[in-house]
Amino acid sequence: MRRTGVAVGSAAFFMLAPGVVAGLVPWWLTGWRMREPLPFWLPLRVLGAVLIVAGTGVLIYAFVQFVTQGFGTPAPVAPTERLVVRGLYRFVRNPMYLAVIATIVGQGLLLGRMILFLYALTVGLAFSVFVRGYEEPTLRRRYGAEYEAYCRAVPRWWPRI
Repeated sequence: MRRTGVAVGSAAFFMLAPGVVAGLVPWWLTGWRMREPLPFWLPLRVLGAVLIVAGTGVLIYAFVQFVTQGFGTPAPVAPTERLVVRGLYRFVRNPMYLAVIATIVGQGLLLGRMILFLYALTVGLAFSVFVRGYEEPTLRRRYGAEYEAYCRAVPRWWPRI
């Protein structure tokens, strides 16, 4: 697949997957309306904004890595030609999923909406089931020993320093 096609496919998948999960669904749940803050809430709102910006930045960076290093997309229908193991993927195997969760939690903190914390937990559990049940077995079949070595060297969820 040509790089332009890969970039367009990745952009479309970005809007479809994380755009819906971390953007559209939280909007449906909250209308992105803030609750009245408690006196101690300001630092939590600032932390929420930081998580949203950081999560979005990590997502964009990871999608770019799939295009430039892997020559593919994060979408299962158009996978990478090469295993992406550089950049953020040196520290954790699933930075995109962690970024989506951080973005949802950030919205929960910024808006003061408990429903988003419950939603983030649900999304995190769904990601875990998907990663263990589909993604990892698929990557093992596709990349074999290279992926096995990567799994031994890099943790699934908790980034190594």
